[in-house]
Amino acid sequence: MKTLRTRTSHVLTVVLMLLGVTTAATAQAAPQRLAASTTICSNSPIPAGWVVTSSYSSWGCPGTGVSYTITDTAGQTNLTICSFSPKPAGWVVTSSYSSSNCAGSGVAYGFHNVANDTSAGVCSMSPIPAGWVVTSSYSSSNCVGTGVAYTLFKITTQTSAVVCSFSPLPAGWVVSSYYPSSNCYGSGVAYSIRKA
Repeated sequence: MKTLRTRTSHVLTVVLMLLGVTTAATAQAAPQRLAASTTICSNSPIPAGWVVTSSYSSWGCPGTGVSYTITDTAGQTNLTICSFSPKPAGWVVTSSYSSSNCAGSGVAYGFHNVANDTSAGVCSMSPIPAGWVVTSSYSSSNCVGTGVAYTLFKITTQTSAVVCSFSPLPAGWVVSSYYPSSNCYGSGVAYSIRKA
């Protein structure tokens, strides 16, 4: 009886050890999620929602000789990115300036998530999020490259607005009148728009 208990105990121990090894091997084989920031070679694909926060010469990247530091935008509000970085939807360029941290272009952008905003000041090269319009434009030294900034306004809760003539018109909106405006640097024309 004692021998049977001892053997059963040994068999149980071996089975448990094998299960532990299998579990450990499975855990090691699972793909790992990227950290909030990581370094890649410039010819690697950039995951959706990630941006290039710096670029530099690297002997570790044959073919291009350039590495990127990339950062996940999830949970972020403000970042500094290189001008050639992908620009996820819902983010705007708030400033641009010369930067030695962006080998290749030499220009960095202040980048801001407007998810919780209703207005924003942006550089004219900024993407304009869906549901936003340009309400004014003006000369700005904070926007190296174009020298022009825009005031954006979110109109998703509005039924009418005044916008610059070069502003995107959201789906379902129409121009009801237009007139000269010094608030629209570049075109000098403003539109009154309304929800159709």
